[in-house]
Amino acid sequence: MQRRTFFGAAAAGAGMAANSLSAAKDWSLPQITKYPDPAIEILHPSFAKYRVNSAAIERLYTGTRWAEGPVWFGDGRYLLFSDIPNNRMLRWLEDTNEVSVFRSPSNYSNGNTRDKQGRLVTCEHDSRRVTRTEHDGTITVLMDHYHGKPFNAPNDVVAHSNGSIWFTDPGYGILSNYEGHKDKFELPCNVYRLDPKTGAATVVVGDMRRPNGLCFSPDEKLLYICDTSGTESPEYSHDIRFYDVVEGARLANGRVFVNMGAGIADGIRSDVDGNIWAGAGWGGEDYNGVHIISPAGELIGKIHLPEICANICFGGAKRDRLFMAASTSLYSLYVGTQGAQVP
Repeated sequence: MQRRTFFGAAAAGAGMAANSLSAAKDWSLPQITKYPDPAIEILHPSFAKYRVNSAAIERLYTGTRWAEGPVWFGDGRYLLFSDIPNNRMLRWLEDTNEVSVFRSPSNYSNGNTRDKQGRLVTCEHDSRRVTRTEHDGTITVLMDHYHGKPFNAPNDVVAHSNGSIWFTDPGYGILSNYEGHKDKFELPCNVYRLDPKTGAATVVVGDMRRPNGLCFSPDEKLLYICDTSGTESPEYSHDIRFYDVVEGARLANGRVFVNMGAGIADGIRSDVDGNIWAGAGWGGEDYNGVHIISPAGELIGKIHLPEICANICFGGAKRDRLFMAASTSLYSLYVGTQGAQVP
């Protein structure tokens, strides 16, 4: 498939216009009520149906050092998300908008998801492991090593409907003491598939510099993976890659889905139409927020935020509320689609 980049003439012109979009909002307000919200930018007519003209971006909470890993619990009507440098996980309640500490210390937790049974699965930087929180609150270690060597620092995780757990291990948690502890790399930066029934793990991708956010397509026939090594040096990859999922167990035919241009995509999710919603940053002030990319690899819309957006998820009673973990804050926006329900 042909390599795509966001920086064609149309996208470049839209990016220049974005200066006024982010500045038009008063981010000091907890609820923004200007309609349509100027920070939601339509770059292609196909995105128009996803913007709810009477919905605006809301800042739900501020006070994290680096927010990550949002995961929705519809049965409890709450959102969990990580605050990595503060070594804690927070819980936001939909009914009251209250935020409280869910787990502290959290072993510098990063990405979170739910498995087929609705249990919390977490990537932990400091302990260099992937854990599962059982329904009674006890914690089960799913995996903390591969071939006798410790993982680098598991980062993001998704679950397949067949029960398997797929996670990335780029090692950001051992680069310094800020998001874990400084340590040496003993394994390549791989993407793994874990079978919880057997406890066996396999390397499904081993040729990316810093594999990070990942998500399945709605039919689980594709797996999308972000390479975030572009934060270290501009000549490194800024790509989102995608792969065919073969028999729910391995990947084939890896190729570039999009190149993110000046910045990178971190955490990603798919909606029911197969669009990829990517938390984005590191490309300048007008780049920060969420980039919405069609299944064909075209940038069709942006949600501009005043901070780098690390990760996202869909939630709410109808799975039509986008939650955005962005640096020091948690944001949300009702959208005209639903998140893909995987698993």
